[in-house]
Amino acid sequence: MSELTLDTPLPAIRVQRTANKVRLGPVLAVTFLFLLIIAAIAPQLFAHSDPLGIVPRDAFHPPSWEHWFGTDQSGRDIFSRVIYGTRQSLFIGLAATAIAMSIAIVLGLLGGLGGVRIDRGVGWLLEVLFAFPSLILALLFVAIFGSGIGPLIVATGLGGAPGYARMVRGQVLAVRNAGYIESAKALGHPPLRIITRQLLPNAMRPLIVTLTMGVGQAIVWASALSFLGLGARPPAPEWGTMLSMGRDFIANAWWLTFFPGLFIVLTTLSTTVAGRYLQQRLEGRLS
Repeated sequence: MSELTLDTPLPAIRVQRTANKVRLGPVLAVTFLFLLIIAAIAPQLFAHSDPLGIVPRDAFHPPSWEHWFGTDQSGRDIFSRVIYGTRQSLFIGLAATAIAMSIAIVLGLLGGLGGVRIDRGVGWLLEVLFAFPSLILALLFVAIFGSGIGPLIVATGLGGAPGYARMVRGQVLAVRNAGYIESAKALGHPPLRIITRQLLPNAMRPLIVTLTMGVGQAIVWASALSFLGLGARPPAPEWGTMLSMGRDFIANAWWLTFFPGLFIVLTTLSTTVAGRYLQQRLEGRLS
């Protein structure tokens, strides 16, 4: 962009200032996430092939104008499978994050408002859960209750719950003695109303960014479990399952795993970039 001078017209100054505020990374991230949402709602707008349709004569076709992402061992179009898999992958990420945050809110409120003994008990429980890596905890749940979309979502949510619970507890401890909480108590508001109307919204506000980035993390964990054969059952068009199905042919048909993996990476990267930009905006670090 050219430098501004005293002779620069006022509209040009406004345009350049607006352009300086726009960052390419967040714009691309939000655009990609917007397209993913559209693909999840109406995949037929992007893909016109049956994601489960078998065409043996078209097996292992490399990427071409006819099949943008190539075909798999059964002749299914990879592009269509990736697009149709967006709905399931996004749903798993959002549902798992919602479960993790629901558990975290219960534990965080108990620890922050339940007194010293309950707080110690919650802290001890979190320490025990933190002793297990999140993915190992999810694997343990799936091993006990079996594979499938339902157990996969719950397992991924349980894996992320301890980290969220610790953050919720810290926010509750920071907010519970705030002036507006004391004012609500002085006005005689019921405890449940104070928690739902005052304490919880203010405690959760800083965690919005963490939830945004947590969706991408949940998709990665769910894809890892599906890759191990513990998620959606083949031939479901789910990104992790597609990785698992294509790993046996990775030496000769790289596109079977490359494109599902690429969408997992781009989705995670987009949620992270969007979340960090949102954090900067909320903290007022952007002009």
